[in-house]
Amino acid sequence: MDEFIGAALGFPTVLLTSALAVVLGFWLLVLCGAADHDAADSGGGVLGLGGVPVTVSASVLIGLAWFTSLAGSVLLARTGWPGGVESFLGAALLFASLLLSWRVTRLLLRPLAKLFPDEPGPSRLDFVGLTCVIRTGRVDQGFGQAEVAAGGGATAIVQVRQHGSDPLTLGSTALLYAYDDAGEFFWVAPFDAALDPRG
Repeated sequence: MDEFIGAALGFPTVLLTSALAVVLGFWLLVLCGAADHDAADSGGGVLGLGGVPVTVSASVLIGLAWFTSLAGSVLLARTGWPGGVESFLGAALLFASLLLSWRVTRLLLRPLAKLFPDEPGPSRLDFVGLTCVIRTGRVDQGFGQAEVAAGGGATAIVQVRQHGSDPLTLGSTALLYAYDDAGEFFWVAPFDAALDPRG
């Protein structure tokens, strides 16, 4: 156990141990709901690791590099070579660990790239201008929900509010005309299909 701790906290693995601690902290925040794992998208293709979110590729790369460096450090410590030679080989080990981990990460993540399409997903702003069906008994400035048809025929339940006092009740048709980012809801107004210029 002492050998393991010494290798994890010794050069060169200590550099990757710090990075691994950051990665583990990030994923703990994701599990707690305090961070978004999709915060960094897959568009960069950093070092040829594109196609998956940067958070995933960086986590795999750092985890593999840490394990490779740790195993190499344990073996290097057992050689008993002088400190200067061991330091030089430690630096070479760090470089080799990163290079090997990069290659293995590319191989592991290539099949996963198909699961992360390049095109952005639907945005809430895509709903602006669509009609919806009210799914609550009333809609006012502080309350209301509606069902809107999303792309592909799927439906979504969204929060809605209205400025006026028009009677928007269960089953009414309304128009989503604006989105409020701060409140995360749509502003709606009554909609009469007979007045629709597209109809």
